Amino acid sequence: MISRRIKRAGWLGLLLLLIAGPAFAEVTLTFYAHPGARVRDGYLLFPHAFVHATGSLDDTGDPVDWSAGFTARNPGPQLLFVRGVGVVAYPDSRYVGEGRPYLSLTVSDAVYRAVRERAAWWASPEGSVYDLRRRNCISFVADLARLAGLQTAAEPSMKPGTFLEATAALNPLAAWREETAPEGVTEAAAGPRPEGR
Repeated sequence: MISRRIKRAGWLGLLLLLIAGPAFAEVTLTFYAHPGARVRDGYLLFPHAFVHATGSLDDTGDPVDWSAGFTARNPGPQLLFVRGVGVVAYPDSRYVGEGRPYLSLTVSDAVYRAVRERAAWWASPEGSVYDLRRRNCISFVADLARLAGLQTAAEPSMKPGTFLEATAALNPLAAWREETAPEGVTEAAAGPRPEGR
């Protein structure tokens, strides 16, 4: 009799876990700045801002590991004087790991999908205008951050870290803290904290 109750309770518990499983799913958006000003693999890395989404979708359970930033298709000194064509670049895990996180927040599936859709617009002919001083990687992450419900610092800017630090100050609940780091983001990837954090 007790054995039967234990089995029944076990099956009921398993069933509840299977039903409730997707409720534990979440997508975390983390906004990064890359310091740049160094050479890696023969390429000069410029300061850069980008977003990285991790986790899994609540409605399907599908895993999420996506990152994107906006940059010039043909970087060079000409961008000091004229606009150029921009592209949405998808940083690899090494690049993400070298970046410094400033903001992190959990978003709904709908917000995540809206962020992806907006990033796709930036890659379209209408959205792909790049202007070093007025429409750059900072403009891109600011647009996506506002879509995710964050207040953003003044634009335009040419200093990704400074912009994201000021944006984090406006959003203290989303400001980067080690204890809220999404799985897979290590302390080493976080880098040094700014003064006062």
